[in-house]
Amino acid sequence: MSFIDKIRACNAWNPSDFVPLWLDGARVGWLRRSARDQLRRWPEQFAVESGRVTWIGAPAEFSARTAALDAVFARLAEEGVVSHLHGERYPLTASTRERACCVIDRACAPFLGARAFGQHLNGYVRTAHGIDMWIGRRAADRRHYPLHLDNLVAGGLPHGLSLMDNLRKECTEEAGIPRALADRAVVAGAITYCRDSAAGLKPDVMYCYDLELPEDFVPVCTDGEVESFQRLPLAEVAALVRDTDAFKLNCNLTIIDFLVRHGFITPEEPDYLEILAGLRAPLP
Repeated sequence: MSFIDKIRACNAWNPSDFVPLWLDGARVGWLRRSARDQLRRWPEQFAVESGRVTWIGAPAEFSARTAALDAVFARLAEEGVVSHLHGERYPLTASTRERACCVIDRACAPFLGARAFGQHLNGYVRTAHGIDMWIGRRAADRRHYPLHLDNLVAGGLPHGLSLMDNLRKECTEEAGIPRALADRAVVAGAITYCRDSAAGLKPDVMYCYDLELPEDFVPVCTDGEVESFQRLPLAEVAALVRDTDAFKLNCNLTIIDFLVRHGFITPEEPDYLEILAGLRAPLP
């Protein structure tokens, strides 16, 4: 395996397997054909054609649009078409999270192929021997990737929370990082990818951060989502990413990006240019 394999795995989808979802002349999602056919049950809401779906019954108001989709997904979740409802609100948008046309349940975003946003933080320590990175192991009861390795802090971006407020919240919940320390996190750009998943399409944006931690800092999970933490030399973390499937899939990208920016992956890497491009794949 290689670094580029992990990037390709996060950018694996066939456009012919999906049809666009349109609202007010803008594409707000990509529906698997089975999802398209489910929406035929609401002809007053959705005009379903073979190659596209248009939300023709969308109310004008933000809250009314939200309520209309909530009713659809309550039925789909009750019938098991959608696995569950998460309870966290994500924006439905054709562009940025600030330009949402309404909000949907987080678990329903892949069904619609809606753009989703998250934050991932690399926590690291500088030592006499180089950089160590703090890595979390996901709890056994996590719905996705149980017991896989994870970034020190990672989470979705709910609608209505600022980037900084959400980062502080995730730092506290997932690693016991106090606010004063969390505020020292350095913005490191964003990663984009698009992947076909069991739940639907995931055209995702991950805002990335680096946080240099004191030598004596030890993370503590306060929300039950992380089973344990370990501090590893960067070379060992890189080998786990490159040679194994130990990490939650998209966390590989955050770490690869860190490895590039900190000079561990250099232009001598055979796939260097493809790695750079793959970390910022165009979103459909």
